[in-house]
Amino acid sequence: MTEKEFQLPEMAVLVVLMAETEGISNPELQERYGLKLDGKSRKKLNDLKLVESRKQGRAFVHTLTDHGWARMGEMIEAGIPLPSGSAGAMCRVLLTGLSRFLTRTGQAPADFFHPGSDLYPGGDEDGPLEEAPDGAGPPAGEADVTERIRAAYAELAPRPGARVGLARLRPLLGGFTRDEVDRALKGMIHLPEVSIVPENNQKTLTPEDRAAAVVIGDQDKHLISIGAR
Repeated sequence: MTEKEFQLPEMAVLVVLMAETEGISNPELQERYGLKLDGKSRKKLNDLKLVESRKQGRAFVHTLTDHGWARMGEMIEAGIPLPSGSAGAMCRVLLTGLSRFLTRTGQAPADFFHPGSDLYPGGDEDGPLEEAPDGAGPPAGEADVTERIRAAYAELAPRPGARVGLARLRPLLGGFTRDEVDRALKGMIHLPEVSIVPENNQKTLTPEDRAAAVVIGDQDKHLISIGAR
C-alpha cells in the first residue's frame, strides 16, 4: 500500500503519533487535534503494523510502531501527498523543511520528535535530566570513554560522518563496562558532530545489532556517525 492509499485523516493521525511519542488515547486525540482513529482506519493501520492500539480503560491508546516510524521516515523523504489550498501548502513547506533537516543531520524522525531530544543526560541512567548547556558534551568523568569511542569509530568508519553500527563499535571498547559506554554515548548526542540514530529498516537488524543498541529516549539506537571537529 502506498501513502496515496491512506485517507488524509489517517495520514494526519500518523503525523500526530510521531509527536505523541508516548501514545495518545482516542479522547485526547479528539480533544487536542480534532481527530479520531477507530473502526476501519484503526484496523487498517494496526494490520499494516504501523500503529499499535491497546485498550486502556474504555478507550484505545495508540502508539507508532518501529515499522511505523520507519514508514513515516520514508514518506517524509519521498513527500507526503497533501491537499491543495493554504493548509496543504503550509504543511508541504514544513514537511519539506523537516526532510531537508533530517537529511542534512543524518537523523531520523524519532530523533526530531522525541520530547527528550533537547535534554542532556546527567548522572545515572535513571536519574533526572538536565538542560544541556550550549556546546556541552559528556561529563568530565566520561572523557576517557568518549575519546575511546572516537578512536574506535575512526578505526571503523571509511570517512568522517559515515554511519557505523554499534555492534561493530562495542567490541573495540574493552576495559569499559556496558553502563560506562552507554552513559558516554548518551552524553555525546548533543555534540554537533555526533549523531546516534536507529536503523530505519528494522528488518536488516541482526540479533547482535539489537543487543548492541543504546537506549536513548525509550528508543533503541543502532548507528553512530561522528563528523570532523
